[in-house]
Amino acid sequence: MEDLTSITVLNRRLPQGIPFEWHHHPEYELTLTLNSRGQRLVGDHVGEYEDGDVVLVGPNLPHTWCSASCVDPQQPHVAIVAWFADAWASELVALMPEFSRVGAMLKEARRGVHFSRAASAEVRPLIESLPAASSDMRLVLLLQVLRRLANDEERAVLSDPMMAAARVVEDLRLRKVLEHLNGNFDKPIDVPKLAEIACVSPSALHRIFQRHTKLTPIAYVMRLRIGRACALLMNNSSNIAGVAQQVGYRSMANFNRQFRLIKGITPKEFRALYRRPGTVPVNLDEFFHTHDAQLARSAPIGSVGS
Repeated sequence: MEDLTSITVLNRRLPQGIPFEWHHHPEYELTLTLNSRGQRLVGDHVGEYEDGDVVLVGPNLPHTWCSASCVDPQQPHVAIVAWFADAWASELVALMPEFSRVGAMLKEARRGVHFSRAASAEVRPLIESLPAASSDMRLVLLLQVLRRLANDEERAVLSDPMMAAARVVEDLRLRKVLEHLNGNFDKPIDVPKLAEIACVSPSALHRIFQRHTKLTPIAYVMRLRIGRACALLMNNSSNIAGVAQQVGYRSMANFNRQFRLIKGITPKEFRALYRRPGTVPVNLDEFFHTHDAQLARSAPIGSVGS
């Protein structure tokens, strides 16, 4: 990593995977993820990412990536990250009216922005060039990337507007619980134990959790389990029962029910979809938001079904 006048670039090559690191910082962050599949958390958004994923996160918006599998197991997970200061970006937009679209995109980035497959594919070689480029070329490359992404009409804002408000500060209690869940989602989990980790009552934990994630702890664990199952179904030769066990389900009926509830299709249909030659994987983030209430109602109060 190099600290430069305008841009800082980090080329992360992680053989063991991208770790769960819930954090925020005052800079904008542009991330290209390569040879990796897993889950992306930005504000209250929980979604899946794949190879070539490009996301722009605004200042002080909590976020993390957490890998589940490699596309090519012989190569490391890769995250190329570019940070640039809020003041620098604001001055750029103010001085150059030609960058008005970039300014609009930067406002959206305060809630997190995910870019379309077409735009991400177009900027991928430019972002991949950043780590080896000289400081002046990095500036040129980043401006080209921002210009192209600002013209992406299919980009999607990720997080609820309230998550971008100044009152949102990282909650250490929530961070401890999230770290525990991401490391133990395949084990039996109950809310009273999570409340002990956070040093609050179960009812207070529910309030904190829902305020920050718009999910109950149970619905969040369901997404973690099903997200990991999706990665295994795409990358793994294990049978579906084996995948269910790896992510914490002892009951195939419960696994199939929760998978269909979250993804809209069965595990068998999902695996067939991703293995079909020429098939473009389906992004069902919108389905998540539509079914949050149903997820919360269908989950038991005290523990995650297995």
